[in-house]
Amino acid sequence: MRKKGYKGRCQKRMLDKCKEVVRTYDAIQYAYADILQKTDEIKEIRCNVLLDGLSEGEYTSDFVCVKSDDNLMVRECVFRKYLIKPLTVKLLDLSREYWLSHGVSDWGLVIDAKE
Repeated sequence: MRKKGYKGRCQKRMLDKCKEVVRTYDAIQYAYADILQKTDEIKEIRCNVLLDGLSEGEYTSDFVCVKSDDNLMVRECVFRKYLIKPLTVKLLDLSREYWLSHGVSDWGLVIDAKE
């Protein structure tokens, strides 16, 4: 989850399951985009999707995917070291609540491997 208009380093590429250019901002996003591309259960990938109407500001979810049964799946990418940060926890809760209120029950985190 990032602020809309995030200005960090970005890698752009095209994936078959995404209609737009995929912009990834860290190694977790980049690697997970590859996993989603290879997963047969996923029909379509949308990356950095704006969460409309948040009172806390403009933020985006990392991945919103359409599964083969036409249900949505949302994944937020976060580094393990940031899981204890209060702002990170608050933003992840906001994302989960936002998507639950929009009828999406398949919400989860993608976390880097434990070293």
